[in-house]
Amino acid sequence: MTDPLLAAALVGLGGSVGAVGRHAVGLRIEGRRSVLTVNALGSLALGALLAAPIGSEATLLAAVGFCGAFTTFSSFAVETVSTAADGEGRIAAGFAAANLAAALLAFLGGAAVVGALA
Repeated sequence: MTDPLLAAALVGLGGSVGAVGRHAVGLRIEGRRSVLTVNALGSLALGALLAAPIGSEATLLAAVGFCGAFTTFSSFAVETVSTAADGEGRIAAGFAAANLAAALLAFLGGAAVVGALA
């Protein structure tokens, strides 16, 4: 069992790197495409990490910390609601569906790749 203080530090460290990574993607890709990109990439990484035998401390650092901060449910919600509020309900629904599908497929893909390599 990981010491609670160490666990918090690992999550914080991973989260700080993930948040910076999320911001960097946002500087290169704007709006809804940025949100879709980070959610798919983060889910791919999360699937791979959780399928790999990396241990609890690495899981806290990379899966909980990095992937948790890199992916973004709040930006997903803001983009979906603001798109719908702009009168683009179909685009908002498509964006929501695309995010869910991309995240789930990416997660499963990451897990499958690691499973095949193990």
